[in-house]
Amino acid sequence: MKYLSKIDSPVDLKKLSVEELGELATEIRQELLSALCETGGHLASNLGAVELTLALHYVFDAPTDKIIWDVSHQTYTHKMITGRRDRIRTLRQYHGLAGYARQVESEYDPYGAAHASTSISASLGFAVARDLAGQNHNVIAVIGDGAMTGGLAFEGLNNAGSLKKNLLVILNDNTWSISKNVGAISKYLTNITSDERFNKLRDEIWELTGRFKRRDKIRKAISNIEDSIKGFLVPGMLFQKLGFNYFGPIDGHCLPTLIKTLEQLKNLRGPVMLHIATVKGKGFAPAEGDAHSYHGIGKFDKVTGKAASKSGLPAYTKVFGSTMIELGHKDEKVVAITAAMPAGTGLVGFAKEFPERFFDVGIAECHAGCFAAGLASDGQKPYLTIYSTFLQRAYDPLIHDITLQSQKVVICMDRAGLVGNDGPTHHGVFDIAYLSVIPNITFAVPKDGNELRSMLHWTVDNKLETSVAIRYPRDSVPTEMTTEIKQIEWGTWETLTPASDITILACGPMVTEALRAIDILAEHGYNVAVVNARFIKPLDYKTLDRVRDNSRTIFTIEEAQLRGGFGEAVGSYLLRSGWKGTFKNIGLSDRYVTHGSRAELLDEVGLDAKGLAQTLGVAIEASESGKKTPGLFQKLRFRRSPELKQKVVGAETSRSIYTSKEG
Repeated sequence: MKYLSKIDSPVDLKKLSVEELGELATEIRQELLSALCETGGHLASNLGAVELTLALHYVFDAPTDKIIWDVSHQTYTHKMITGRRDRIRTLRQYHGLAGYARQVESEYDPYGAAHASTSISASLGFAVARDLAGQNHNVIAVIGDGAMTGGLAFEGLNNAGSLKKNLLVILNDNTWSISKNVGAISKYLTNITSDERFNKLRDEIWELTGRFKRRDKIRKAISNIEDSIKGFLVPGMLFQKLGFNYFGPIDGHCLPTLIKTLEQLKNLRGPVMLHIATVKGKGFAPAEGDAHSYHGIGKFDKVTGKAASKSGLPAYTKVFGSTMIELGHKDEKVVAITAAMPAGTGLVGFAKEFPERFFDVGIAECHAGCFAAGLASDGQKPYLTIYSTFLQRAYDPLIHDITLQSQKVVICMDRAGLVGNDGPTHHGVFDIAYLSVIPNITFAVPKDGNELRSMLHWTVDNKLETSVAIRYPRDSVPTEMTTEIKQIEWGTWETLTPASDITILACGPMVTEALRAIDILAEHGYNVAVVNARFIKPLDYKTLDRVRDNSRTIFTIEEAQLRGGFGEAVGSYLLRSGWKGTFKNIGLSDRYVTHGSRAELLDEVGLDAKGLAQTLGVAIEASESGKKTPGLFQKLRFRRSPELKQKVVGAETSRSIYTSKEG
């Protein structure tokens, strides 16, 4: 690489001419394709943001100037030119670069993000902090047109417009619908209105009119003329009314235009909005032709763009999507709702089959919740399908609009548990805790794809007494799918093994890991039973009482935060009932888990079969006070490497497992 290999920081970038920047942009796209075909990631958005990223760092002086990226999935070029180029092939890999901006990763990442619509509010916070500290650096928010569908973005715009702080918001619009506005007249108008001399003249005219007796009418007439001209030529009146000086749209791939415009805008006072037009997937024909499919992609062929072939069992998402089509055919009142994730939630097929009953509301989870409540109120059967981590944004309508008013909404949570390479911003590990405290909700956790399908069919075949929440992971189903729909007794648990005085109550995908773990334990003489605790609210008290009465040791396993989780609910019930046996809840402790493959993360937190066997074995041996010598698992714990001793396994109380000295 002629230029990229020499860029270690934005300082090096500024040594290049504008023409050389264009060549650098080509090199960066080549490097992005080369890296992402190996790691996967957000391809189309990053290819579309190359010139914008270069222009920002060419004109502004980061990290003194603060560049805040919305969602920040488009920051791969930003990472490459801010000292992380040599690690770009570790993107989203275990112990590698994060797929999003992250404060702890670089001083050039002043604000971390991965959820949409946060940049304007956060940037306003930076601008106010700057002014309170008596500083004068620039603050820039970069937000895409998709993130502008979120209400939080407009809350930020409204507040920023009223506070009148110096703030530049760049709207990166990569939809073709505005391309007609990127013409000669629009470019000419933007060039004039962003020019410092024009703005100085306008201010002088404004000040001059203040000396006339009829100044208010004169000023109003001038404003109306300016607004009419701008409103006719450019789509920025909304932002003008919110208190922003609006400029654009301009070509977001023309470096000379970008750089000139940013140079002119960087010294303007007050809130400024620059609207640019870009092409998602720029420079890579397959991504340009199908930006939707190349938004987030796994490994692919960098020549053809064809995704790496996948074999084996289907993903839970695919099972959900095909089942929703079955439900749509079964009941004409079934309605599917998603928040800008039709592909990610598996609803593309439903949308094609039943377009009048499919609603993508944009990045507006809170609205989606209220919308679902309204549909349910008038007799429809809404299936609110949102990633677990994004459902957090709909928490108020879950309480106020859905459950408080006893609306029968089915809440389908994809990406529950540890999602893998997207990391802590996307792990769906809090839903059990935050939903379990809400009345009028039944919480189901299927152990496999067949059970997910059965639960979904049950919700449409039967009259719901409450809202229903169903969580399932970002993973392949663990067993083959069958054609028949197995009937389940709603609200009940499933005993999977012969009874024992040591019993595991496992939820969702942890059922499979628990069954594998007890096979390991059986090799060492331990007989452990497993119960599929497929409903975690309300608990199946009939089965739980039977387990309590026949077990001296009970474990719970959940792929979620322990605090407020399933295990705490079970433990509380056992304590209230006066049970005297040994109880241990196993799950995620009070910390955020990094990014990496799902298998790597389950290993790190001890929720894979081997980790569970180790934790269960140690706990069982510790409860057997009659043993005179350390058991096998007690011995094994001292043979772990220093790195493994730092693992957090199970409940917080189990941290002591790794604190003993060498025996």
